[in-house]
Amino acid sequence: MATKTIEVRAKYKNGITTINALITHPMEPGSRIKNKTGDITSPHFIQEVTCTYKESTLLTAQWGIGMPTNPYLSFSFNGGKKGEEITLKWVDNKGGSDTTTTIIK
Repeated sequence: MATKTIEVRAKYKNGITTINALITHPMEPGSRIKNKTGDITSPHFIQEVTCTYKESTLLTAQWGIGMPTNPYLSFSFNGGKKGEEITLKWVDNKGGSDTTTTIIK
């Protein structure tokens, strides 16, 4: 995608790093009927979200049609250090994807 779709923040406090991410995505379940044509919309949803830190996978989430539009994700892990990088990536069922990196603050 040409436009960045992930807003992510990582904050370290008392030995724990908390990741908060907002992903801009339509998350269409494929069960809605288009008013003008009567056709069913095609599904378009994020299938997988991955978060990595120091080349290790912190989180792999398998999502589907039940997720809301513009999903929000938050989780914490023991460790991390201020100034280090966290990478978040998503891939959808139509081949779309986005990746972003943020610095732990």
